[in-house]
Amino acid sequence: MQLNLKNPLAVFDLETTGIDVSRDRIVEISIIKIMPNGGEEVKTLRINPTIPIPAEATAVHGITDEDVKSCPVFKEVAKNLAAYIEGCDIAGYNSTKFDVPLLMEEFLRANVDVDFRNRHLVDVQNIFHRMEQRTLVAAYKFYCQKDLTNAHSAEADTRATYDVLLAQLDRYSELQNDVAFLAEFSSKNRNVDYAGRIVMDSDNNEIINFGKYKGKKVLDVLDKDPGYYSWIMKSDFTLDTKRVLTQIRLRSINKG
Repeated sequence: MQLNLKNPLAVFDLETTGIDVSRDRIVEISIIKIMPNGGEEVKTLRINPTIPIPAEATAVHGITDEDVKSCPVFKEVAKNLAAYIEGCDIAGYNSTKFDVPLLMEEFLRANVDVDFRNRHLVDVQNIFHRMEQRTLVAAYKFYCQKDLTNAHSAEADTRATYDVLLAQLDRYSELQNDVAFLAEFSSKNRNVDYAGRIVMDSDNNEIINFGKYKGKKVLDVLDKDPGYYSWIMKSDFTLDTKRVLTQIRLRSINKG
């Protein structure tokens, strides 16, 4: 099956120094850009993360400090990457929870303005979990009848993710061959920030999605607990979460 695309679709995967979105760094990124006419382009880059790669991370993806010591740092490739995915909808595996937020942190640190909020974000893992409840290796076996022998190589995982998405469309008649539908179907929350700390409710109110104020309106929390904003700004939240909260706060101040 060929995807029915209005915009190019960038399917991507990251290999990183760890799983902390605000602290860890990219060591490899692979993107398959699928054009509306079915054509494909593949870009895979090794990145010097500028911090040591822990042994436990190397055990997963096989990339060592020695492998990336002469590679560019993210800031050196950020503008070209941003241009490469400009105008693309985005797809990945566990991407809305991890890959997209971490990639956006890297862009913010590099002072490169990228915004995915007006793009469709398709998370193949969420489609899989809603349908079958498995992992990427199992998903590849289940949908494609193949073994993912090079798992945790960014390009292999990216290719497997794209193959699984196509197989899902073939398998489930209720899935529409439309990126906007797939983005909505694979979304667990209407995230306001990429990390999902702030979400939108059914009435389009921004809601805190963690901690003691989970379920409360952001504006109500900022009004009743003025120190909450300062706590977020000083704590180990993502740059994007802090930026979104600041935008909400300034909007409230300007309206007042």
